[in-house]
Amino acid sequence: MNIYKRLLNNSLIFAVGNLGTKLLVLLLVPLYTYYLSKEEFGTVDLLTTTLSFLIPIFTLSVFDSVLRFAMDKNCDKQSVLSNSLVVTLIGFIVLCCLYPLFTFLLPFEGFVSYFYSLLFLQSITTIFTQYIRALGKIKLFAWSGILNAFALLICNLIFLVLFHMGIIGYFISLIIANIITIIFVVMVGKVVQDLSVKKINIKLTKEMLVYSIPLIPNALMWWIMGLSDRFIITYYLGLGANGLYAVANKIPSVLNIINSIFFQAWQIAAIEEANSKDKSKFFSNVFNIFSIVMLTSTSIILVFLKLIVVVMVSASYNDVWKYVPFLLLGVVFSSFSGFLGTNYIAAKKTGGVFKTSVIGAIINIVANLTLIPLLGINGASIGTLLSFAVIWILRIRDTKKFVNLQISIKKLALTFTVIGIQIGILYINLKLEYILQIILLAVIILINLSDINMIIKAALKTVSKKTKNYRRVSEK
Repeated sequence: MNIYKRLLNNSLIFAVGNLGTKLLVLLLVPLYTYYLSKEEFGTVDLLTTTLSFLIPIFTLSVFDSVLRFAMDKNCDKQSVLSNSLVVTLIGFIVLCCLYPLFTFLLPFEGFVSYFYSLLFLQSITTIFTQYIRALGKIKLFAWSGILNAFALLICNLIFLVLFHMGIIGYFISLIIANIITIIFVVMVGKVVQDLSVKKINIKLTKEMLVYSIPLIPNALMWWIMGLSDRFIITYYLGLGANGLYAVANKIPSVLNIINSIFFQAWQIAAIEEANSKDKSKFFSNVFNIFSIVMLTSTSIILVFLKLIVVVMVSASYNDVWKYVPFLLLGVVFSSFSGFLGTNYIAAKKTGGVFKTSVIGAIINIVANLTLIPLLGINGASIGTLLSFAVIWILRIRDTKKFVNLQISIKKLALTFTVIGIQIGILYINLKLEYILQIILLAVIILINLSDINMIIKAALKTVSKKTKNYRRVSEK
């Protein structure tokens, strides 16, 4: 199969597997904004972001080793699973010893016990889901994500809507959703039979940790950028402001869905083409198409941004649209950076990923400390945009030794300029705002018309082919 067709085909497959779950989680945002105050939502966001930051540290990112080593034919899969659970358990015991310190340091007093429960359960959930994925049980892996999302929805309806338990109801919902997911994976995936104390292997554990520990710093750099925003906003502006920022971040998650679906397919394609003579041309063509998809999607969101906010959130959150435009561009540059980051992985030179991420994290923290006191919440949005833009530029220069990326600079510059005008119109608040926004969206489509036509035709052709194949199988 042609590499472009395979990339598109894989993207469509991942879209089917991911869209339902991610959209369901996104649709929970209106529920949270109606049943949680700004301060409560700020606390929830801070706690869950802190969780994502600490899990790789206290588990030594061993779940990354699970996927890699369980797929290795020369490794004992049962030992991989048993070893990873032991490492996680030891990490949790260490964390429990630090309970007094965390109670003092963490800015969500009264919820530390929920924090500990979620950290342990999410770590176990990640290990089990990575394990079944490594075993090739992709459908089960996808269903576990869907089940987790539905369990979260049902529990939120019970504890938030029916019993009005507020922030505690939210945390209980997360805990139950993770427990249900673990039970489902263990029972349906028949994971229990692979658990054995006799399979614990110190030598293999060392090998797994040698692989996973170097991955921790890079993961932390990305979370530092997200976490520093929250803590600095909370310090200067309070938990209510962080609640607004948390809701504002939910809207760009639509772009993140598009990026994550593409990225899963792109990682496979990039590694497959790592040693190809035409890889620079391939990478350039794919990036130019990918950038058009991301920027056109950004323009569409900007057209309907204020309407989306009115529909999605309660009246007390209606001002969050002000913080979304720069966050959207932050996601765009983040996705561009991730695209180039695959070059390091394909070339097995992951030091460049860490180096550029560290620089981005430093810029993010400095920008937050400087801009948040001056501009308020939008200071964090702009700081995020600046840090990811710098990472992207650094990686363009740094990855030339692997791939010579030829970017359609004129089209990209024109598209960014039009998006900048769209953002300006949003803040000016003109009477003919929607008409002007639609006209500017049309301009972006005209600038990239030939590429957009090609993307649509290729997608329709692939879908049509899959539909015909499905009918043939059904008839048989």
